[in-house]
This record gives sequence, structure tokens and C-alpha cells, in this order.
Amino acid sequence: MIPNLKYELNSLKNFEIIPILEKIRTTKQPMTLTNMGQPEAVLMDIKEYEKIIKAFGLLKLLAPAEEDIANSQYTGARSFFQEFKSENQIHC
Repeated sequence: MIPNLKYELNSLKNFEIIPILEKIRTTKQPMTLTNMGQPEAVLMDIKEYEKIIKAFGLLKLLAPAEEDIANSQYTGARSFFQEFKSENQIHC
């Protein structure tokens, strides 16, 4: 995934941590730090970072399912439930 570098840019020369952290904390927006005009690092609110990590974990769990779908290795819901009911002797 390519990061979105449309965040506010701050040169590392002008680095004053307290005002930057306050801005990140209040806006919940990440800030890209640059060095000689090139992106070097991203500072972000820890809670927002944790959300991203959790979301990434969920995406990793979905990857095998997406691969199965791409390879047509799945059963339709109706067929699955009919088979499940039959195997477990469920009558509704």
C-alpha cells in the first residue's frame, strides 16, 4: 500500500515536538516529516495507528478467502446451508 503523502509536511530542520504532537492529537491527522524536501517519516496519533494495525490484521485474514473466490473454490450460501442442515439433521 502506498502511503498518502498529502499530509502536512514539516522539515526536520523546524522540528519542535510539543506543538506537532498537540496538532496530531487534536486533528487525528498524520504528519509527514521531510528532510531536504523528501519524505522521511510519519508521525501519527497512537490510537489512529492502532486502528490501522487492527484493520491490516483483518485484511490479512481476508486474503485467503479472496484467493479462494478468485480460484472459484467456494460454495454458495444456499448450498452450504442445505448441506449443513442435512449433515446435522436439522429440519426447518
